[in-house]
Amino acid sequence: MHYIVITGGVISGLGKGTITSSLSYLLKNSGFKVTNIKIDPYLNYDAGTMNPYQHGEVFVLNDGGEVDLDLGNYERFLDTDLTSDSNITTGKIYKEVIEKERRGDYLGSTVQIIPHITNEIKSRIKKAAKDYDIALIEVGGTVGDIESMPFLEALRQMKSEKENNMIFGHVTLVPESGNEQKTKPTQHSVKELRAIGIQPDILFCRSEKKLNEESKKKISLFTDVSENGIISVYNVRNVYQVPELMEKQNILGYVRELFGFDDHELNYTLKDFVENIKKPKEEVTVAIVGKYVDMEDAYISHKEAFSHVTGNTGIAVNIKWVNADNLINNIEELIDVDGILIPGGFGYRGVEGKIIAEKYARENKIPYLGICLGFQVSVIEIARNVLNLKNANSTEFNENTEYPVIALLPEQEKIKDLGGTMRLGSKKVLINKNTLAHEIYNSDIIHERHRHRFEVNPEYIKKFENSGVVFSGTDDEKIRMEILELKDNDNYIATQYHAEFTSRPLNPSKVHLYFIKKSLEYKKKRGKIYERSVE
Repeated sequence: MHYIVITGGVISGLGKGTITSSLSYLLKNSGFKVTNIKIDPYLNYDAGTMNPYQHGEVFVLNDGGEVDLDLGNYERFLDTDLTSDSNITTGKIYKEVIEKERRGDYLGSTVQIIPHITNEIKSRIKKAAKDYDIALIEVGGTVGDIESMPFLEALRQMKSEKENNMIFGHVTLVPESGNEQKTKPTQHSVKELRAIGIQPDILFCRSEKKLNEESKKKISLFTDVSENGIISVYNVRNVYQVPELMEKQNILGYVRELFGFDDHELNYTLKDFVENIKKPKEEVTVAIVGKYVDMEDAYISHKEAFSHVTGNTGIAVNIKWVNADNLINNIEELIDVDGILIPGGFGYRGVEGKIIAEKYARENKIPYLGICLGFQVSVIEIARNVLNLKNANSTEFNENTEYPVIALLPEQEKIKDLGGTMRLGSKKVLINKNTLAHEIYNSDIIHERHRHRFEVNPEYIKKFENSGVVFSGTDDEKIRMEILELKDNDNYIATQYHAEFTSRPLNPSKVHLYFIKKSLEYKKKRGKIYERSVE
């Protein structure tokens, strides 16, 4: 089995996920069967209960796994669907080892980090990598973190096992001071890695500008990494430019040399896509109205879906991040936008501001896309202002609301634990003919990923339909409402599911694509004059 391990040093947030995804893309498009594994050393079992401010977006897989956002990067670059086996956490490892100890599986042995924890780590990696030519493993955090030590030890052991062929890549920072590139942080980071028995084969050096030859020679001298294995990953406009950037430095040739592979021709499918991103023909400005807008990674899949739209249409998307709470007294923040997106979320904070944003979009026929909570916000606002059900709400926000138009899923009522207990993963959605949704998808059936506990209360569906609301997508039993649109407004659509999770570079989310096209139409009709009601 062939493995490529990507570790990080110096500081976090250097882009290990993008680098891992880009290398995966290059290998897959050279004819190899490739998969990705993310190791997250935190004690949480999965990412499901983690605050987006601490860890960014919770990404959802087809099988319902709530995982690190880097798995979203992997799926997008590889154009594939991963499973929960591809996300290994300390919580999963320790839970399994403790359960085995309780069952007596270790036959009375003293259970220790080595070999029991490291053996479980190796077993999980091999299970996730089975049936693939190459597995790329990204280790979260930075070298030197105490949490990642058992994982690095397990990987060190795997390298020495005869059946494994393993390359170590290390991502470091090369900062600039006085126009001079400083290599000491990289030298010290590699020293830290060597201290635990791992010698990197490739260094991915992150910097503002391209690494100069003097810096490359110096890094090679002090780290024992061939100059051919020192890859300059400097800042570019968009992450989808990184594969080309790396391949221009012959990363594929170097990997083939290390593994002893024959030459494989690269099918670089992103050429036109990247050209559209570099040189867009049109542009729109859309507002993302949320409560985590200071942490853009909380909505990274929407950002990527918009990149996919740009790459396929040449329409650049400028995102205006709008704090929902600010809209309560300042609707003017939405005056200059061409479209409004309300993404998913949990908790009451920001909801009233989102309701104001949705009402403003609906009444002014500004292109609107509501996703998950954005769908539920639509239901609440329409109930209050069209059905005249004053103070209508979700029981998530007000258990005693007189008009519970959004209510808890029946199967959720007795569940106490928060982790992994929602309606999660890919579900079938039936789309009604002669609807906007059917026009967008051109299909009677779609499969999309979900992450929610609350849904439209069936008791109110007829009232909504009598008011001009069209529930154009439902589940098999036509009990769960999945898509909402308005009879007299083709600029408006909302979905209970997360279409952004299945968006791909060459196959963008259809509702995001439609939303941006309508935003461009709206911009052209509006011209440069802003004469909207702000009441």
